[in-house]
Amino acid sequence: MSNHSSAPDTNAPVGTNFIRTVIDSDLASGKHQRTVTRFPPEPNGYLHVGHAKSICLNFGIKEDYKARGLAAECNLRFDDTNPEKESEEYAQSIQADVHWLGFEWDGQVRWASDYFERLYQYAEELIGKGLAFVCELNAEQMREYRGNFGEPGRNSPFRDRPVAENLALFRAMRAGEFADGEKTLRLRIDMASPNLNMRDPVIYRIRRAHHIRTGDQWCIYPMYDYTHCISDALEGITHSLCTLEFADHRPLYDWVLANISIGCHPQQIEFSRLELLYALTSKRKLNQLVTDGLVSGWDDPRMPTVIGMRRRGYSPAGIRLFAERCGVSKSENVIDYSLLEGAVRETLEAEAPRVMAVLDPIKVTLSNYEAGVTGSRSAPFHPQHPEFGERDVPISGHIYIEREDFAEVPPAGWQRLTLGAEVRLRYSYVIKCDEVIKDAAGTVVELKCSLDPATLGQNPVGRKVKGVIHWISAEHAQEAEVRLYERLFTEPRPDAVRGEDGQYVDFKQFINPESLRVLTAYVEPAVRDAAPETRYQFERLGYFVTDRHDHVPGGKVVFNRTVGLKDSWTKSA
Repeated sequence: MSNHSSAPDTNAPVGTNFIRTVIDSDLASGKHQRTVTRFPPEPNGYLHVGHAKSICLNFGIKEDYKARGLAAECNLRFDDTNPEKESEEYAQSIQADVHWLGFEWDGQVRWASDYFERLYQYAEELIGKGLAFVCELNAEQMREYRGNFGEPGRNSPFRDRPVAENLALFRAMRAGEFADGEKTLRLRIDMASPNLNMRDPVIYRIRRAHHIRTGDQWCIYPMYDYTHCISDALEGITHSLCTLEFADHRPLYDWVLANISIGCHPQQIEFSRLELLYALTSKRKLNQLVTDGLVSGWDDPRMPTVIGMRRRGYSPAGIRLFAERCGVSKSENVIDYSLLEGAVRETLEAEAPRVMAVLDPIKVTLSNYEAGVTGSRSAPFHPQHPEFGERDVPISGHIYIEREDFAEVPPAGWQRLTLGAEVRLRYSYVIKCDEVIKDAAGTVVELKCSLDPATLGQNPVGRKVKGVIHWISAEHAQEAEVRLYERLFTEPRPDAVRGEDGQYVDFKQFINPESLRVLTAYVEPAVRDAAPETRYQFERLGYFVTDRHDHVPGGKVVFNRTVGLKDSWTKSA
């Protein structure tokens, strides 16, 4: 785990890790005069928590080195080489996510499609050097010729075509003279290589698909491995950071750059990808949850997407602190969900104003309440932040308390309300329960209590009251829809469970049926005009946020529970 600052400062420097060690060494030796990283998502879905870690790593390196007075940049570049699956919606959402997390890329947004013409010219250069050829094997034949880890591949029958013929065929591919899939352009490397990525990989395929930026200008598209390394070099990237599954692709990354006339050769460095327990970090599987209607959308607060976490009420500071605490290494990076919740909770403790809410109410009648005589008090929004201001906490003849704060038969050590006992109402009077009223089924529906008029802001004389409970004045209460979210899955690794036959069990079987409960609750009137995405601590209950879509200031009040005041999952799971 990386070192980190104890304060949840969104601008805290990234901790020391093996990548930082490489960069420091390169700067010290004079290999590089500056550091340039990049975040290169494909615009084919919404970003998830794993991408958030990568964003924090790449942009965090830039921030850290700039804070030390060194030259550093970070680019945002879209890998838009797969036109059927990409959309402007996804591209816009990714830019919004990066900004929301608190980062800014250098210069304009970059796109792999910006380099399509140059990529094409480099492909012609490789053909001219006898290092690329046009192949007519179909996908099935190519798999057959490729071999496997136990046996070498076989050369394509088209591998030894003359340079001039390859060049003519490649230009005809670009001109649209062949059908989709009829021909490909492959590198000429080594079909006997133990690394399957080096067995004459395809670098161009024919695909007539409308592109979100180039329209129908191209009918051939470069493959990711070919595009990515050249894009990095064209942008002057010094350290190309990616997850460990690309380690076997690094020889191809280096081979392409070594065999074209380009004046930059970035260093690819791999780190372990984030695996978050009780969640999924696969865009394909997250898309299944959306398309199958198991969640309300990509921004469902139970989703580990950045927009889902945002709607849940997680703060950018909390996510950045989580990414820092995950660390950067080459070892397996399996993180329990509680680490994410803990980082969010820690940042919200200082920044969220506090109000009272009652989620499961019992009506309480205060028998000796006197209008105009029984007083109210103001209370601070945060005990450590007087600059947050104060609000009035009004009282009336009827109030609501939390059902769990009353017990007919209290357990040992009970310090809340029971018949004949006293508790203090937070910021208000000491009350005593005098009578319990039940319905025909025996359910408690009302409590009749009396208040001690001498205890507003004062301790009672001659006795000690230990318990303090939260409450809401029924007359002044703001009704609110409150959505209580839990983890979406009951299984730590929902997509890694095997059945008796050894096959993977469908991860959708492990959806937590209790992952969402919707309540009608009562909240202090101070929240009525809160803007969407306003975070609060509901005292004694947890952290909540006004929903960014459904909450209407002065109208319908909708809160999402962000996280509890403490980690209760282990006890309840």
